[in-house]
Amino acid sequence: MAIRSSRMLAILAPAAAAALVLGSTAGASALPAADSTTVTPAGHSFAAQLTGQATFTAGSTTMTCNVSASVPDTSANNQVPADPGNHNDAGPVSAPINPPTFSDCSTSIGGVSVTASTNADNGSWSISAQNGAPVAAGLTMPQGGFVLQTSGLASCTITASPTGPTTVSGTWTNGAPSSLAITNAPVAATVTGGFLCPTGDQSATFSATYNVTDTTDPAQQITVTS
Repeated sequence: MAIRSSRMLAILAPAAAAALVLGSTAGASALPAADSTTVTPAGHSFAAQLTGQATFTAGSTTMTCNVSASVPDTSANNQVPADPGNHNDAGPVSAPINPPTFSDCSTSIGGVSVTASTNADNGSWSISAQNGAPVAAGLTMPQGGFVLQTSGLASCTITASPTGPTTVSGTWTNGAPSSLAITNAPVAATVTGGFLCPTGDQSATFSATYNVTDTTDPAQQITVTS
């Protein structure tokens, strides 16, 4: 039973990666509708790049990822909405993004390796910002948008956000570059697999900080105001 418990922790930790799957199961946004919000520069593309490490914790076990990003391509994703869509009189402004990637990951439990994949099969990923003090932000993933597989001592498949879209809440800070910080956000997941896999519904927490940069004009900053 002790062996199973330690392996469970090893597997649950990476499941939180869904957080760039980010928290409570809630549709497109868990942000409060209050102050007016404007995101600038309107129409500019942006990239979200991990700074430091992303940590995924379950119990006393932690998994870390050193690389994570969502970057623009030829699609309309990762773009501040064009004017007037970049303004909301009483609520957040949101934009679809490409599914963030995670790599260079490890776990504190020996004998278990991890690979992660993301997708937009059941809907779009998105990022939202709500002006306020502090500025609130949310990162939303679609149902089943993050899948993690372990190998070694335990061969399991972890599917995050199994029943619907999930939003992880964080805090936005304007700067050069601006940043989105997420701290201990809860992440739901379902685990399937064989022996040593903690099958069924599970949960973990996710923490990470992403720098958000303007890729249309690197001299400008992605900024949230009223």
